[in-house]
Amino acid sequence: MNTPKSLRLQIGIFGRTNVGKSSFLNMVAGQDVAITSTVPGTTTDVVEKTMELLPIGPVVFLDTAGLDDTSELSGERIRKTKKIFQRADVMVLMIEPNVWTAYEDNICEQAQVHKTPLVIVVNKIDMAEPAPEFLARLREISEHVILCVSVDLKRRDYFVNQFKQSVLKVCPDDFLQPASLIGDLVPAGGLAVLIVPIDLEAPKGRLILPQVQTIRDALDNDAAVMVVKEREYRSALENLKEPPNLVICDSQVVQKMVADTPANIKCTTFSILFARFKGELKELVKGARIIDKLKDGDKVLIAEACSHHAVEDDIGRVKIPRWLRQYTGADLTIDTCAGRDYPDNLAQYKLIIHCGACMLTRREMLARMRLAADKEIAITNYGVAISLLQGVLDRVIEIFKY
Repeated sequence: MNTPKSLRLQIGIFGRTNVGKSSFLNMVAGQDVAITSTVPGTTTDVVEKTMELLPIGPVVFLDTAGLDDTSELSGERIRKTKKIFQRADVMVLMIEPNVWTAYEDNICEQAQVHKTPLVIVVNKIDMAEPAPEFLARLREISEHVILCVSVDLKRRDYFVNQFKQSVLKVCPDDFLQPASLIGDLVPAGGLAVLIVPIDLEAPKGRLILPQVQTIRDALDNDAAVMVVKEREYRSALENLKEPPNLVICDSQVVQKMVADTPANIKCTTFSILFARFKGELKELVKGARIIDKLKDGDKVLIAEACSHHAVEDDIGRVKIPRWLRQYTGADLTIDTCAGRDYPDNLAQYKLIIHCGACMLTRREMLARMRLAADKEIAITNYGVAISLLQGVLDRVIEIFKY
């Protein structure tokens, strides 16, 4: 199975129009991924390229539009480019020899704001030789400065190897040594029981991503997994000679799971595991407590990281809003956003209920949490909120000692 984009190192390529961002991406990828042209504004949207960049591993390159784009569609292009600031694990700034403008200053400022490592690539050195004082200035900004000619295919291996070495040096520790989903909760040789309802929104013949990742994480940590549907869970539990180390369920059946699970067996939900894996669980639990304070007229945002065709009883658009209104008894206004269209006007909301973020990187989810915190907006996630609404939150988070 291919590594999901959300688990790949995200490398954003930034720079002014026509500095060679797309040519550089094509050189690293070894194929024509992005259209190149001398016409400014050729890159009309963020171009994503997944690949294995050995010895680093699975990565996604994000080729952005130039921030100095003045074409007819420049506003939308630049808006999408700025969203990549929150997503990139590594920022690559493409420049030309001896040229430094306010646009380059902006990229460097964003790298500092988001605490993102920065690699500077001086392209087109065949057209002009970088002055020593110019290079000295660059090295004051970043320790990682590469000189290259992105269209010189004879020297491709040299330029790409230089780039790999720089990325490897700045690669975040949590990518090289990723956190575990359940490896610290289930010992080697232990057993995790996964309660997996057949989700109508999942592709036919497949489990959804959080379930697959949990199974893989258990196997990586030498634990065993038993997968059952909610109706078969109780009998499966009774047939075990020893109790499992952990039971994990889909949030939609959390109330039944807790009812069927003896008090001595630890249990939680997939969404709560992802709240810890992709965000800060303690803050998301704190955010869920705001549900008890919601009143008439309050606005709630349901935020989904993926775009999917909503089914009749969709969890984000139907079930959670229904449960919220039943629990609070309040006349709430509930909005929904999907994909990477996170709204700018967060200040109007009392609470954000985010999905498990399996399609986002941890950096993206933390950035969304930081945006909410800056505006003093409470934020939680599906699993935490549903568990509170079903009256079982304390039970399913006790394993994390919150």
